Parts: sequence; C-alpha cells; structure tokens
Amino acid sequence: MTTVKPWSDLLGTSERLDVAPAFDELREQRLCRVQLPYGEPAWLVTRYEDAKIVLGDPRFSRAAGAGRDEPRTRLHVGSPGNLLRLDPPEHSRLRRLVAKAFTARRVEQLRPRAQQVADNLVDRMLAAGPPADLVEDFALPLPITVICELLGVPVEDRHDFRVWSDAFLSTTRFTPEQVAEHTGRMRDYMAGLIAERRKAPQDDLLSALVEARDQHDRLSEEELLTMAEGILVAGHETTASQIPNFVYVLLTHPEALAALRADPDLIPQAVEELMRYVPLGNGAGSARYALEDVELGGVTVRAGEPVVVALHSANRDGSVYTDPATLDLERKEASHIGFGHGPHHCLGAQLARMELQVALGTLLRRLPDLRFATSEEDTVWKTGVATRAPARMPIAWDQ
Repeated sequence: MTTVKPWSDLLGTSERLDVAPAFDELREQRLCRVQLPYGEPAWLVTRYEDAKIVLGDPRFSRAAGAGRDEPRTRLHVGSPGNLLRLDPPEHSRLRRLVAKAFTARRVEQLRPRAQQVADNLVDRMLAAGPPADLVEDFALPLPITVICELLGVPVEDRHDFRVWSDAFLSTTRFTPEQVAEHTGRMRDYMAGLIAERRKAPQDDLLSALVEARDQHDRLSEEELLTMAEGILVAGHETTASQIPNFVYVLLTHPEALAALRADPDLIPQAVEELMRYVPLGNGAGSARYALEDVELGGVTVRAGEPVVVALHSANRDGSVYTDPATLDLERKEASHIGFGHGPHHCLGAQLARMELQVALGTLLRRLPDLRFATSEEDTVWKTGVATRAPARMPIAWDQ
C-alpha cells in the first residue's frame, strides 16, 4: 500500500519565495501520495513533463471532481459553474464568451491605459515622497483599475475586492463561516451589478456577458454570475501579488536588476523568467481526476484517483532547465508553465504579461534608484492564503 504523506510533514513551511528543498527529492521519485490540508488524498506531480500531461491530457478531468472532496490547499472550492471546474466542451463554450477580451491584440490596445495608470500611481508616490508601500500604493491599484475598467466594475470599491479575494484564497486566514460570509457578499455585489447592466448596458465585458445570457442564451444565470466573480478575482489577484514578488526578487538579485536598468528591452524576457522562478502558490494546483487507468511517472494512476500539480516544482525541473534555482534573465530554454498548460491555461495570461511589463518598466524608469526603505526584513509577507506575496513592502528612492 502506498504511503500517504501529509503536506506539512512532506514540505514544511516555505519561507518567503523559497522553494522547499524537498521538491528536489520528490522530482526524483516522480509521483508520491500526499494529503493536502483539505480534501481526500491525491497523487502529487512535481516534474515538468508529468505536469504537462496532467494539465493537457483529456484523461485527467476537472469536472470529475464535482461531488468529491477535492484535495486542495484552500477552504473555498468554488461554484460548479466556475471555468476552472469544467472540462471541454462546456469549458470551451464559456471560455469563448470572454476570450476575445484577452487576446494579444486586445491586450495591446489596453497597454496605453495601463501605462497611464502606472504613471499616475508613481506620480502620487513621488508627490508624497518616500517611503511608500509598493503593495498598497502601486501593485494593487494597477491591475485592479485595469480589470475593473475592462469588466465594468467601480474601481472605488477595490478595498472590498481585496477582502473577498483573500476569502477565496484563504487557507487558514478565515474560518469557514467567514469565507462563506465574504464570498456571499461578493456574489451579492456582482448580482447587483448584473441587474444594473440589464437596465442600462454599457461598453464593458459585464454588459457583453449579460447580453450573451439574455439575448443569445449562451450561458446560465449561475454561469454568468460565477464568471463575473472569477474574472474580478483572477483578473487582479495574481498580478497584484507578482508585481511585489518580482520587485523583491530583483532587489535581492542586484546583478539582474542592474541588467534590466541597463537594457529595458530585456523586460519582456525577464517577466517570463520571473514567472518561472517565482513560486506564487503555497501548495499544489486544482485537482484533476483520472477518467481511466493512466501510466504516469512510473506508477499507475487508477481511474477515479485525483492528481495535483506543483507548478513551482515543475518550473524548477533540472531535466528541463539548466541551473533551475538560478535566476537567468537571458534563459532560452523551455517555456515555463507558470500560467498553467492545456485547456485551463490562464485566460488572462496576456493581460498579466502586459501589466507586469508595464509595472517593471515604469518602476525602473521613474524610480531608477528604487530600493527597500530600510532593508528587505521590513517586508511583511501574507499569511493564511494560497498565494505567496508581500502584504506590505516599504520602498524608497532618492528625491
């Protein structure tokens, strides 16, 4: 009988943006049985090629988790109509409704507005003078403003979004009752906005989704509400976390920072390497259930068994990347899977890339001597949620 190892015993607690050394040994084992903080036991995938199979092979299903106690690191499972819990063709049907808003061409049309927002935020920081909190003063308002304007949500309500997002991603920060309360408030809020769009449509993504529901019957009311919630949370949370993560990594890797300051054209490539290098998640991604017996990583995953993928481990696979624990802004090797892979590859990947490029470019151009306000030890890290990032990051510059 295969031993099931508790996640905490297996990997301990990762500090800041460190990848637990235990993953090096786990990649040698290929697959192991693991018990995540919530849900039933699962197979854990840690290698790059195995991860791509699980994420891209139709023999592994997200929808099969319906009615199961899915293995997960966070309390909230999500609504059944959530894109992340569906398989093609249902997943494809819903994804097509919003995909046009996130194409590379459409995202490039949003770049000037994102740049304007970033410059305005830096203007305020400069006017107030150092120190500033990179998270509150820049990293959060930039992606929140962009996604709110795209979706059609009042940006002035962004402080509520932060609490709601934390509830969605809570591992231990909130009790189950608090998670239910906060996610319920977000649902009521989005339902109210949808009702407003029905009365007075606008030129935004939410109005387009309402039209797809009411005039073309292309999604249900539950799917409409769930999709709006998902776009709001996913459309800002990860980017708002990665901006300070990337800056923290660069400030603690002065050679890489100097290279970017000397050659800003490296920024797009640097974003890709930072996506590979930075472990955004605290655990493993959404479970896929085997629809049939599958040989994977030298073991047989039986039909009905769940599999979870540690993306940050796959992105540090030494069989794919040379010196994977080294930050190399000129790396030319395989594409990272920081945005996932297969049908559930991040819908907003192009938007996130653009915002991260704008954020790094603006900070390096406008604050060429950007630094920690006193030291990196003043950075306060998030706790009790599924994403790793600073909660506060005091920064300074020369006036």
